[in-house]
Amino acid sequence: MDKRGISRATFLAGAGAAVAAAVAGGAPAAAGGSAAAGGSAAKGPARRLTHRGVCYGVQDGDHPATGWTAARMRTDLRAIATDLHASSVSVYGSGVDRLAATATEAAERGLHVWLQPRLADVPPADILDHLAETGRRAEQMRRQGARVVFSVGCEFVLFVPGIVPGDDVLERVRNLLAGNYDPAVLRRRLAAFTGRAARTGRSVFHGPMTYGAGYDEEVDWSPFDLISANYYGDRPERDLAPHLRLGKPVAVTEFGCCTYAGAAADGGMGWNVVDYDKDPPEIVGDLVRSERDQARFLTGQLGRFEAMGLYAALVYDFVTPDAPHRRDPRYDLDLASYSIVRTIWDTPADPGPRWHWEPKLAFHALAERFTGAAGTRRPG
Repeated sequence: MDKRGISRATFLAGAGAAVAAAVAGGAPAAAGGSAAAGGSAAKGPARRLTHRGVCYGVQDGDHPATGWTAARMRTDLRAIATDLHASSVSVYGSGVDRLAATATEAAERGLHVWLQPRLADVPPADILDHLAETGRRAEQMRRQGARVVFSVGCEFVLFVPGIVPGDDVLERVRNLLAGNYDPAVLRRRLAAFTGRAARTGRSVFHGPMTYGAGYDEEVDWSPFDLISANYYGDRPERDLAPHLRLGKPVAVTEFGCCTYAGAAADGGMGWNVVDYDKDPPEIVGDLVRSERDQARFLTGQLGRFEAMGLYAALVYDFVTPDAPHRRDPRYDLDLASYSIVRTIWDTPADPGPRWHWEPKLAFHALAERFTGAAGTRRPG
C-alpha cells in the first residue's frame, strides 16, 4: 500500500491498532513497585483525569511545506494551551533537537509534557541511541522544573526491525496481518528490546517513565512508573481492567476517531478508507463527513476514562498536514484523519507555504471539556 497523502504518524497509529492482537499474550505482566494509583473502574461519581490533552507529531512531511517548523510548532502549542485548554501534550516523533524544542516550548506554556521518541526503520542500536539522547534532553527539562514524563517509545513491534520479518514498517504490517511470523519469537524479541529500552531510558532520565504499548500488548511494567496504552477500542472498562489491577497509574496515551459517520466502529482502522493507487488518492465508498460523530465519540470516551479513574487521556491527533480537507468528498482525505483540526491547503493539489488549519467540532467540544480541568496529581 502506498501511503502518499497521509502522514506517517496517522498510518502508524492505524497499523498499530490493526496488529495489536498479534503481540497479546493474555493479561499484562505483573507490575512491581508503587501502591495503587490508577484504581479500578469507579462506581460512584466520576473522578477527574489528572491530565487530559492531545498528541502532537514532530516529523517530516510528505511535502516540503508540511514538515515540522519551529514557527508552526509555536503557533500550534499556543492553540493547544490557550484555545483547547489542554493540561498536557504528548510530543512524539523523531529528531532530537526538534523533539526537545517542541517539548520545551510546551513546558514553557505551562503544559505537562509526555516526550516520546519514535524512530523507525533503522538498526536497533540507532533507535536506542536516539532514545538515550532524547532522554537526556528530557532530564535537562526535568531538572529545570518542567513536568515531563519520558516514554521510551511506541509499539516496538512496528518500529524496530528484527522483531517480525520486514525491511520497513509496511512489510512488517503485511507480515503481521498475513500471519507470517512466529508468535513466540515475536514476544521474546519484543520483550528483550523493551527491556533494553527501559534500561537505556532509566540510565539517562530520573523522572517518571513509561512505554506507549498497544493496549493488549504483553509488557513487563516493573521498570516503568506509569502504564500507557494506545486504545482505539470501544470497551475500555473491559479491555483496560487488567492494567488497573497492576497498582500503577494508567494513561491512555492515544485514542481517537476519524471524521466520517461510523468511523468510531472502525477504530484504529479508520484511516484505511483511501485508495492510494489512484492519482490523486480517493476516498473509497460513499462515506459521509461527520465532525459531529467524531466529537461525540471523543467526549464520550473521556467521560468513560474519568469514570474508570484513569490517570490521563490524550487524544490522537492534533493536526495531520498531509491529509487535507477538500470540498469534493471523493478527495477529502481529512475523512481518514484522526486530527481535531482540518488541514486546508493553498490549492487542492499543493499545500503551499500558506496552508493552515481550522478547528473541527471535536476541537470545540474538547475545549469545553478541558476548560478549568487543571491537574491535581503528579507521578514520581
